[in-house]
Amino acid sequence: MNMLTRLMLVFVLLMPFTACKKQEAPQAAEPVAVALPSSDQQKDWVAYLNYKLQPYMEGITGSPFVYFLPSVSTEDFEGLYGRQLDKLKEDLGRGIIQGNMLVFASPASDKEVEMIEAAFPAVPQGSMKGVKVVFIGPPNLNDRVKAAVTPAGVDYIFVEAK
Repeated sequence: MNMLTRLMLVFVLLMPFTACKKQEAPQAAEPVAVALPSSDQQKDWVAYLNYKLQPYMEGITGSPFVYFLPSVSTEDFEGLYGRQLDKLKEDLGRGIIQGNMLVFASPASDKEVEMIEAAFPAVPQGSMKGVKVVFIGPPNLNDRVKAAVTPAGVDYIFVEAK
């Protein structure tokens, strides 16, 4: 019993010295602003999109679905547009579940909105609850996108492209 008492006394005396020292959490660095690309190449838009989407990633469980169209002057634009529209319709047809994000951004914002308006009417009303849809574009197109995607039940986010 004497041994147990001594161990308890040593333990009590050493507690203040072995207690964890609370450390402040490291401060997250402010993201560096990224300018709107002047290029119509998707690779040039990656950093810009990452910067613009970062504030909206909470609750997203996978990589966002990004739908990007180059400028209308790009060679074979109509073919690219058609393939992108088909992919969007296919993705929406399979169903997008909660925790996912759809991102629409393009130097050809008018055509991007046309694509959204063409694909979303087939989505059953209220079937995309918990899905974020982000449109990065000019403010004058915001209402058209919102009207097209809202019936699906999405969490719609408009981000001005600037």
